[in-house]
Amino acid sequence: MRQIVLDTETTGLDPASGDRVIEVAAIELFNFVPTGGTFHKVIDPERDVPEESTRVHGFTAEMLRGKPRFADIVDEMLAFLGEAEIVAHNAPFDFGFLDAELVRCGRPKLDRARMVDSLDIAKRRYPGLPNSLDALCRRLGVDNSMRTSHNALLDVKLLAEVFLQLMGGKQPGLDLAATPLRRTGPALVEEAAAVARTPRPILPTEAELAAHAEFVEKKLKEALWLQSPFAAPPAASAEASG
Repeated sequence: MRQIVLDTETTGLDPASGDRVIEVAAIELFNFVPTGGTFHKVIDPERDVPEESTRVHGFTAEMLRGKPRFADIVDEMLAFLGEAEIVAHNAPFDFGFLDAELVRCGRPKLDRARMVDSLDIAKRRYPGLPNSLDALCRRLGVDNSMRTSHNALLDVKLLAEVFLQLMGGKQPGLDLAATPLRRTGPALVEEAAAVARTPRPILPTEAELAAHAEFVEKKLKEALWLQSPFAAPPAASAEASG
């Protein structure tokens, strides 16, 4: 199963009022294991950045001027997303902003069936407790000491760790069947098929079978696996039947 953990930063809280996406970051998971595949773009919103937003994520309009526009990165972003599920914390917020940008570019909105809201998962697991990304990092033992401001690339890395913990604590390296995969989309599926292992049964030689039979006969007394529960009892002697 391929999933994308995603985060965005924006100029404000409402795309309907003209707020825009200024950063998109995403990490690829395959069967709940990070593959190393990432997507990250800082974007020129083609508008001002309010001071209150700058205090949250640290970006100013001057810092973003001259960066690619969303229309410049949309094809690469959609190719990375593919048809995978998209995991985000308070996912309706990120989907709402991405949908607004996609419509502005003449593209269809993201299918809501692909949306996985890690905030909703956390609320169901920890009802009544704070479930912000910082609160979950503290509760689940994820180191967020470097998070001094909202940054999509850092946040998505933390969210990926939190999401794995929420889904059962599966970590890279603990799945013995997993193979590090670095490709994305169809290439990832092809690579996964290429590394599938062919079973190699261990078949003993005739000499090994003979040695085993000799060991059982000489060293083991009445080996249970050689005794059939359906075996007929030994025939009575002539003297006993006489």
